[in-house]
Amino acid sequence: MQDGGLAIPTERPEAITSAFERLGEQALDRCYSLAGYLLGDAAEAEDAAQEAMARAWRSRGSLKEIGAFEAWLDRILVNTCMDRMRRRKVIRFVEIEEGEVVPGSDPFREMLAKDELGRALEVLTPEQRAVVVLRFWRDLRVDEIALRLGCPSGTVKSRLHSAIEALRGRMDRDAREVQR
Repeated sequence: MQDGGLAIPTERPEAITSAFERLGEQALDRCYSLAGYLLGDAAEAEDAAQEAMARAWRSRGSLKEIGAFEAWLDRILVNTCMDRMRRRKVIRFVEIEEGEVVPGSDPFREMLAKDELGRALEVLTPEQRAVVVLRFWRDLRVDEIALRLGCPSGTVKSRLHSAIEALRGRMDRDAREVQR
């Protein structure tokens, strides 16, 4: 098996651990970025990336090929983010004391708020949002998305189609409101 030109004997647990440490460190920024696009919140993206890395570390023995590390880690990260998006249905209010300083700006929220398509992502289910982000922000093909989500390519195509229709409907409504 090859990874960056280096043969990695995955039958030895210490080789998997060593490769995971190296690849995990390299993948951390990419994971944070993907989580940010999926969740639209920098703090939540940090937490999700950290949680996904911890889950991946605990499951590192299930990684069969080091060459499949990126897809394997993406799948764990996307599942972690989708769990978080599903839990968002429970709204929690936190009182802010008078005079308390609110933390600085959130780069993901600001970027998505400025982007018409980013704002429209709010109408999508977690499954649809994952497919759209992986397709259009990560520029993955349908079969690569299916691998990361652990579902058939036909399911990815169906989710992508319904997501695009939902986005189109949202953007059309927004355009009509602006014209008024």
